[in-house]
Amino acid sequence: MRVAIPYEDGQIFQHFGQTQHFKLYEIEHGAVTSTKVIGVDGASHGALVGVLADVGANVLVCGEIGTGAVERLKNHGIILYSANAGSADEAAQALAAGTLPKNSQATHVCHHDH
Repeated sequence: MRVAIPYEDGQIFQHFGQTQHFKLYEIEHGAVTSTKVIGVDGASHGALVGVLADVGANVLVCGEIGTGAVERLKNHGIILYSANAGSADEAAQALAAGTLPKNSQATHVCHHDH
């Protein structure tokens, strides 16, 4: 499984649509086997789901995320674990261990145009 987490300074960056980096985790047999950080090359909001699809992510662990992005993730078959905070590495390890709570709901109501 390839997991993407919006990333900044070791932490889960809290606004999915404004992240500048994702940390990608390869998880196999209940363990993180590799990681790398990628930039988003200026993509934001809805375009970020395309970035995830392009790198083969099939799971997104994040903090806040809007309803539009949630729908785009569903359309791309990317599983969502929203409403997370803290260490990105610890969240990935919890996911690998099967202990990260699954929340696939929007957590941010956006009141501006993108």
